[in-house]
Amino acid sequence: MFPIVETVHVLAITMLAGTIAILDLRLLGVLFRGERVTTVARQVLPIVWTGFGILVISGSMLFAAEAAKSYANPAFRLKLILLLLAGLNPVIYYRIVYKRITEWDTSPKTPFAARLAGATSLTLWTAIIAAGRATAYFN
Repeated sequence: MFPIVETVHVLAITMLAGTIAILDLRLLGVLFRGERVTTVARQVLPIVWTGFGILVISGSMLFAAEAAKSYANPAFRLKLILLLLAGLNPVIYYRIVYKRITEWDTSPKTPFAARLAGATSLTLWTAIIAAGRATAYFN
């Protein structure tokens, strides 16, 4: 059963990280420059949240199967810290930057704070994936 849950977990991270990357790249002005940020967000966020839900369930199952081993793993601990930071990034974005989205929603070049949020998100999700993969090397 473990390999099946692990496969679901990997597919869910692909689902979440791939779709959140689309929004992040729009914030950076790399993709969909002619589209409103709100339009891109409205299209990808349901997929992001679905992937997140699957990740929480599959990740909890994986952790429950090897809790002591996972907790002692430095790569796993790093992954948890990075997940916390990745969760804080959109909170900060929505509380500060998104409040003024009507002013910049259609602009191909978003404000610096929006670009910073997108770059931070891409960096954190890349690091989370790397840390998750690194857990296999610290057994």
